Amino acid sequence: MKKGLIWLIVIGGIILIGYFWFKGVYNSMITKEEGTSGQWAQVETAYQRRADLIPNLVNTVKGYADFEQETLTQVIEARSKATSVNIDANNINPQQLQQFQAAQDQLSSALSRLLVTVERYPELKANQNFLQLQSQLEGTENRISVERRRFNETVRDYNTYIKKFPQTIVANMAGFENKGYFQATEGSEVAPKVEF
Repeated sequence: MKKGLIWLIVIGGIILIGYFWFKGVYNSMITKEEGTSGQWAQVETAYQRRADLIPNLVNTVKGYADFEQETLTQVIEARSKATSVNIDANNINPQQLQQFQAAQDQLSSALSRLLVTVERYPELKANQNFLQLQSQLEGTENRISVERRRFNETVRDYNTYIKKFPQTIVANMAGFENKGYFQATEGSEVAPKVEF
């Protein structure tokens, strides 16, 4: 009778230890997954700030009648495309992230063309509103870069955690999947040619 009770206590102890281990690992995964979602919200906030600045920038530039309308139209269209791409923070996969990044890269390219075109308009370059908006846009680009880096760090921490043994067992059972990273734009490894 005593041996049966001892085995029952041992088996109960093992089950209890397994339960608390599983619970701890699962809760850690939830915490890390929520961390990636929170950091994704920061990335979206930085991109939204840029999207909010663009109409002001375009309206300031529109005030100059002979400014290239095609360039302004490209910026407006790129902004529209960039803001239409939405990603579910709980399911950030590499394909969605690549689509989001492509739309944002298109907007960055259009903004760059706009700022290069502005160089031909000295009176616009001297406009206080334009200078302030340009400064805010540069600051926003820096914020975007910082938030993307932080997002990648958070995702790396999460992905590493769910791939380690024995956490990978819990991750597979509970449906935790890898998250995607922001990556450098294709061709960015080649330095641009500057010719005078």
